[in-house]
Amino acid sequence: MKKAIFPGSFDPITNGHYDIIKRGISLFDEVIVAIGVNAEKKYMFSLEDRKRFIEEAFANEPKVRVITYEGLTIELCRKEKAEFILRGLRNPADFEFEKAIAHTNRRLSKIETVFLLTASKTSYISSSIVRDVIRNGGDYTVLVPDSVVVK
Repeated sequence: MKKAIFPGSFDPITNGHYDIIKRGISLFDEVIVAIGVNAEKKYMFSLEDRKRFIEEAFANEPKVRVITYEGLTIELCRKEKAEFILRGLRNPADFEFEKAIAHTNRRLSKIETVFLLTASKTSYISSSIVRDVIRNGGDYTVLVPDSVVVK
């Protein structure tokens, strides 16, 4: 069984994340969306809300599982018996950043990183842009799955 971990903070999940997960489903038997917990980071949405947004977005997709974790992603991969880390790339800056992490993960483990280019229609979307739109009262709904609801 080919398993991939798709790690991130997903604060909140965007249509870009959604696209990468949907396309990952066709490559892997299971895609584990892993919400990383970083005590030093301030989040707009609670961990429970972020998890629920993703679970609801993929409620009808049995190949997607959503979990939370702390620590190194490669340790989570070992625990979950996942041989791959799935990552999306929006631009050259993403590639340079993700390449360094992938090389480090490969050096520390046997885990391969699989990169998918984001679709052109979602390549401009980031969680930080979505949060800025929300903070300023804009229509965020065109940037995220329907499951993301601001209270």
